[in-house]
Amino acid sequence: MDWSLDTFLTQVTERAGYDRPQQGARAVQNVLEVLGAHLVGDDRTDLAALLPEGCGPLLTASEPANEPLTPASFVEAVADRSNEDLAEARREIDAVLPTLAEVADNALLRRLLTQLPPGHAGLFGCTDPG
Repeated sequence: MDWSLDTFLTQVTERAGYDRPQQGARAVQNVLEVLGAHLVGDDRTDLAALLPEGCGPLLTASEPANEPLTPASFVEAVADRSNEDLAEARREIDAVLPTLAEVADNALLRRLLTQLPPGHAGLFGCTDPG
C-alpha cells in the first residue's frame, strides 16, 4: 500500500469515524508524540522512516520518557496531550496504532512491542509478541 500522507490520514480518519481529516491529523499528532517518547534507538527511527512525510518527526522529536507507561497510562497520556477525555483518547489510539501496525512489517512491530510494557499489543490491534 502507498502510505502517502493523504492515505494515512484517510485511514486514521475513517477508523476513528471522524467527519474531517483535520480530526485524524490531530489524532496522529497526539498519539505519535506520546508513542515517540516511549520508543528508543533504531526501532523508533525505522518506524519514522516508514511514515508519510510530516509524521516521522512527530515520533522522533519527543523527549524520552522517564518511565514506561502501562496501556492504561498510555491512554491517559494521550488524553492529557489532547485535552480530551479518556474515551476520545482511546478513539484516537484505536485509529492510529492499528494503522501504524499496517505500516510496519511484523519484525519491526515485534521490536516496537518489546520496548513497551505488556499489554500494548492490544492497542495496536494485535497480540503480544511471544
